[in-house]
Order: sequence, then C-alpha cells, then structure tokens
Amino acid sequence: MTIRNKLTFLFSGVIAVLLLAFAFVIYFSFSENRETEYYNSLRHTAIIKANLLLDAKVQPGVLQLIYKNSPNSFFQEEVAIYDTSFHLLYHDAVEIDKVKETRQMIDEIVAKKQIKFYQGQMQAVGILYHHNHKDYVITSAANDQSGYAKLRNLRYTLIISFFVAIVLIYMAGHVFASKALQPVSDLIDEVDIITATNLDLRVHEGNGKDEIAELAVTFNAMLNRLEQSFDAQKEFVSNISHELRTPITAMLTELQVTVEKERSNEFYKEAIHHAISDTQKLVRLSNSLLDLAKANYDHTEISFRDTRLDEVLLDARNDVMHDHPDYRISIIFEQEIEDDNFISISANAYLLKVAFMNLMENGCKFSDPKEASVAISYFQNKTLLRFQDQGIGISEEEISKIFNPFYRGGDKKLVAGNGIGLSLTKKIVELHQGNIAVSSRPGSGTTFTVEFLHL
Repeated sequence: MTIRNKLTFLFSGVIAVLLLAFAFVIYFSFSENRETEYYNSLRHTAIIKANLLLDAKVQPGVLQLIYKNSPNSFFQEEVAIYDTSFHLLYHDAVEIDKVKETRQMIDEIVAKKQIKFYQGQMQAVGILYHHNHKDYVITSAANDQSGYAKLRNLRYTLIISFFVAIVLIYMAGHVFASKALQPVSDLIDEVDIITATNLDLRVHEGNGKDEIAELAVTFNAMLNRLEQSFDAQKEFVSNISHELRTPITAMLTELQVTVEKERSNEFYKEAIHHAISDTQKLVRLSNSLLDLAKANYDHTEISFRDTRLDEVLLDARNDVMHDHPDYRISIIFEQEIEDDNFISISANAYLLKVAFMNLMENGCKFSDPKEASVAISYFQNKTLLRFQDQGIGISEEEISKIFNPFYRGGDKKLVAGNGIGLSLTKKIVELHQGNIAVSSRPGSGTTFTVEFLHL
C-alpha cells in the first residue's frame, strides 16, 4: 500500500471515529432529553387533571369523555388518581388501564413521593400530590409517539450523514494526501533520471524549511559525495593505469632488447639492474596502494588502541633510516613529557607509522643534504608535530594540490615517486581525527604541521 493511501485511510479513520463519537453523543443526549421532557410532560398533565377534578370540580365523566374523544387517544396521557389507601378516585380509561397500578406501587409512590418507570414501550410517572391537607397518588402514562419519531429521524439522519461524510472525507483526504506528497513524487521523478553518467544533476530543494526540503538537501549532499567519489575513482584508475604502465613498459622493453641478440655480461647485469629498479618501483607502488586502501576503510574496520606518538615516531625514523642509510632525521622534544596522556592518542600504530615515514622521506628526499627534523610539542588537549626540512620548497600554486592522489608537481623529474604519499598521509591523519597543514617557500624548505586532539 502506498503512503498516499495509508495517509488517506488513516485520516479518514480518525475523522470517522470522531464523527461516530460525536453522533453517539448527540443521539444519546437527545434521547435522554426526550425522556426527561416527556416525564415532565406526564407529571404536568397529571397535576392539571387532578386540579380539574379536585379544584374545578369537573365531573369525572366529563374528563373521561374529553379523553376518549381526543385525537390519538391511544397515545394520549392516561391519568389515574388514588388516595393513599389505594381507593380509585378517577381513571381516564379503566378498561385500558395502561399502568396496572398495584398496592405495592401506591405504597412506593407514597414513600418516595415520585417514581419514574417504563411500562412496556410507555413511560409512566407516579407522584404524591398534596391538596387541601390531603394526599393523593396520581399516575400518568403514555407512549411518546412524537418524541420517538423525532429520535428515529435523528438516528436515520445521523447514519446517512455519517456515511456521506465518510465518503467526502475520504475524497478530501485523498486530495490532501496527494497534495502533501506531491513534493515526494516530484523528488522521485527527479531522482529517477540521475544515473552514474549524470551525477552532476541535483534535485530541487523546495522551500528549504520542511522535511521534504531537508530530505532533498541531504540527498544532494549525498550526490555531492558520490560525484566526488566517482571523480576520484576515475582519476585514481586513470593515474594508477599510467603509473603501472610506465615501469611495466620499461621492463618489457629492456627485456625485449636484451633477448634480441647475444650481449656481454656487463650488458646483462645492467639490464637486470634496470629490471630490479622497475620491479622495486612496482613494489613501492603496490605497497602505497595497499596502505591507501587501508586508510580508506570504514573507521569501525580498523583497530585502535592507546598509542604513544613518540614511540611511533622513533619506529618510523628507524625504518626510514634503515631503508635509506644516507638520510638523517632528528627528533626534537620541545618540552619534557610530564604525563603520558599528553603524548598518547587512540590510534592504529601501523597506519600512523606509514604517515610519519612518508613525511620524513619527503623531507629528506627533497633536501640537500638529505636531512629533516621532527619537533614535538604538547598541550593538555592536543599534541603538535612539525616535520621540517631545508629543501627546495613548494610553490604557492602547488600547495593546494599536493594532497591530491598521484600529484607530483614540477619536481617529478628531479625525484622519483608515485604521488601517493602525501594523499595517503592526509587520509591517515584525518582518520585519527587530526589535522595537517603545510607552509613552504621555494628554496626555503617546507614544514608540515600535524595536530592530534586528546579525545
């Protein structure tokens, strides 16, 4: 069932229940008022006839004649007057006797002064009437034909009105639900035409105030992320294809040239060295890609534990200097460590070491001599690491691009690399809820500042 139909039925059902409750209240209220008013009418008629008989001294025969000759005498109020000893003084129609009075009934009326009851379909009232220092018991009964007819008409009117109202409410609810959900239908139509080939399209955000507009804004934000992800993926595939093609092509060319004819041992050795160099490039590229994939994992898929940043820095420094014996890296503690918590964060030590190694290698690689330094300073709520070198520096127009995957800048002919290191480092730092910033001037060296908050 569609939401439109659910809303329509829900709206109609709620209104139907309210209308039904309202109809019951009206019907039973009218029924009680009719009953009360007719009891009062019976009591009034009984007192009038008693006054005619006792005060005006109208003969009983005359009153009976009037009763019998009145129209609709069957439904007219029938009055009987007794004394307290159950002696009949007057009766409109003894042969009919609607009430069927008994001694027990007379005694009850004397005791309670007034009783109301039903005799079959008729309402009846019994009252103790005091007149000229004497007590009389008067009963009056009749069928409220007119009142029941009005009650019946009211019932039919309410039933018909209820069903007519339900139909109208259902139609109105359908219209209102359709109108309320029209933005959703429009959103569905707009979303339906968005595919992988036109992720630049966006849905209309409406008035920007209601829930539909909020959904559209959220969906557009998701499309922005998807578009960026798709673009990054396309760029990644394009760049990785190029990066893989270069060493593989070089290896293939070198090997093909080598096997074309007999060569000297020196030539074979040189060819093997070239193949080894290209293979090492492929290994470094593969390792970088694996590290980049790990850094892109969901946060919940990576194990974190309390880690001392100085220990990770020392491990990274040892690994870099082991791989590059000509590199020189110094670690400077700008203040004494008074509390381990000031220099510890929740981290994945492996990924953090990869990031630090990239920054150290970059500092040495672009410096002459191959030297870099790491300065550590800490505060109660954060730790700062500054990776400094005195290398060739970075131009202002390139600083905004250095964290893009596979970007190598104008120095790519001077120093070997694949352009993944800084992009990988930035992802790892952000994965650890940190920030990385760079400041540099051509010819004056570069400083990368990494900030980790103590969460």
